[in-house]
Amino acid sequence: MVQRLRARYAKRGRLRFTSHRDITRALERAVRRADVPVAFSAGFSPHPKISYVGAAAPTGVASEAEYFEISVTRECDPERLRAALDASLPPGLDVLDVVEAGSASLADRMECSAWELRLPGADLALAEVAVEKFLAADHIEVERLTKKGMRRFDAREAVLSLGVFEGTETTAGQASSQPCVILRMVVRHETPAVRPDDVLTGLRLVADFAPPVPPEVTRLAQGPLDVHTGEPADPFGLDRDITRGGEAEPVGRHVGGDI
Repeated sequence: MVQRLRARYAKRGRLRFTSHRDITRALERAVRRADVPVAFSAGFSPHPKISYVGAAAPTGVASEAEYFEISVTRECDPERLRAALDASLPPGLDVLDVVEAGSASLADRMECSAWELRLPGADLALAEVAVEKFLAADHIEVERLTKKGMRRFDAREAVLSLGVFEGTETTAGQASSQPCVILRMVVRHETPAVRPDDVLTGLRLVADFAPPVPPEVTRLAQGPLDVHTGEPADPFGLDRDITRGGEAEPVGRHVGGDI
């Protein structure tokens, strides 16, 4: 391994129903198809050195901010690698950004996520009352079935912000004229993780608010918490700063091959 790169990818449309395991298989096939010089682990059963950073968005949830790291055996231009991988993946699984990795851990920067929930058919006034009661509460205990069985935890403390807005429904990427309640929230990454469906459970507990149909959930961003905006900042910011500092040669140098 001579270089490590970090990538942000999105899962959109119907691919939000793809499991994380299927996504990892699709990405490994794309790496082979794009002829990326990926490094492999040693041992009896070598595997490509690709690691996924942060908790993956659950199956059924769209995302604009999933991350992985890949190690390669020769220097690659980040933008060329991004384009090659993106072209080798199915539409809806899109590689958005690639940077050369700095020395600091990317996982340590994933402090919070911003989420959007679209609630078709929900009542805006009831949603506003429920959000107000949720934010006024000090502690909201919810239950969720996990791999270790039923678990109770506080869904309130991790929620840094929660707002309600009026929008329109979207079907297959097309907006309609039907009204739609939109919830946007920033949730701190904790253990156990508080997910958007846990917040919905909390809204039902404090105000008996429940959407009439399952929500459309999208992770908009994740990264370090910006204390000024209250939103996730760009987790690649530090890597970009190091790159622009020019301590060695430019990251964009291209040594052999097509990538």
